[in-house]
Amino acid sequence: MFNKLKQLKDLRDQAKKMQGALATETTTTEKNGIVITMDGNMQINGVKINTETNNKEALASSIKDAVNDAIKQTQKLMARKMQEMGGFPGLK
Repeated sequence: MFNKLKQLKDLRDQAKKMQGALATETTTTEKNGIVITMDGNMQINGVKINTETNNKEALASSIKDAVNDAIKQTQKLMARKMQEMGGFPGLK
């Protein structure tokens, strides 16, 4: 039982370490004049709108596309970082 508790503590410590490492990584995505900057913990750190459009639907669509691209890039970053850090060997 104590062995399982130690494994859970080790897993939690590793997750905290990974979360800290991911917080320092960022991805930036540009889509139709919308620039999204997101950190490795999936937090949006910046949004820039470099477009002059009066079409709200087009602007909303561009923002949605840029955020979705930023999420995909960040997920790839997270997967790469997990591999570099050895993943979570306790999960099986």
